[in-house]
Amino acid sequence: MKEIVVISGKGGTGKTSIVGSFAALAQPAVLADCDVDAADLHLILNPEIKTSIPFSGGSIAQIDQNQCSVCELCAQVCRFDALVKKKLGRYSVNTMACEGCGVCAYVCPTAAIQMVPHVNGQLFLSGTKYGPMVHAKLGAAEENSGKLVSLVRSHAQKLAEAQGLDLIIVDGSPGTGCPVMSSITGTDAVLIVTEPTVSGIHDLIRVAELTNHFKIPTWFCINKNDINPENTRQLIDLGIKLGVELLGQIRFDKIVTQAQIAAQPVVEFTDTDVASEITAVWQALLKKVNSNS
Repeated sequence: MKEIVVISGKGGTGKTSIVGSFAALAQPAVLADCDVDAADLHLILNPEIKTSIPFSGGSIAQIDQNQCSVCELCAQVCRFDALVKKKLGRYSVNTMACEGCGVCAYVCPTAAIQMVPHVNGQLFLSGTKYGPMVHAKLGAAEENSGKLVSLVRSHAQKLAEAQGLDLIIVDGSPGTGCPVMSSITGTDAVLIVTEPTVSGIHDLIRVAELTNHFKIPTWFCINKNDINPENTRQLIDLGIKLGVELLGQIRFDKIVTQAQIAAQPVVEFTDTDVASEITAVWQALLKKVNSNS
């Protein structure tokens, strides 16, 4: 089984559009959207949700009013101001502010406060015409996205084993933080999608350093390569310096936006040059991954 993760230094580089086309080109494969903070691969692949699983990434405080003596110790020690005084002098927990540290429960002299599991989001097991899909949605202002990403990947691997599929394509999280590390650790290959902008140049350095740290075979492609030819040349030179091979370049084309509006992968929506270039990147990536076995 091979697991390929597509990442980028920031949002908006076209990563998800490219992954959607990879899904169409690779079918059947298991698909996983690990960008749980802003998941949008489902907008292209139109999955049919079969199972929804609540995700609990941590705990929050809960007060038993019958045991509470209103000593106010909890409010005094809470650095997040999550204990709010209500009518009749009673306290309640602001679940949006509670960080689940448990200090309030520790100092409560009457054991009136308990730490209980808190649902942070939902994980979905779905079906698409391209293969099974695992995706998730983190709730507003919720945390522990790295843990949810790991759960998405774990379910994707189980689906691949159960259905005898030897390829998993992952739409990874953007950036270099915890969700990205959860997206790429232990994977077989990473494709970095970058763009010829100043931030794209800096992001390629940051992301390549991250994948190098984890010793993961990594390649990159340049999306919207014609919007700034000079920066594109800099990216090509930078890839050589970083030891990251360029697998291809994809032009800017408004038809990509039209494909998004139509909720279709680019390679299914059009047979123009941009579709051919995405296809060429996929074929080059698949060849590298297979030869790297």
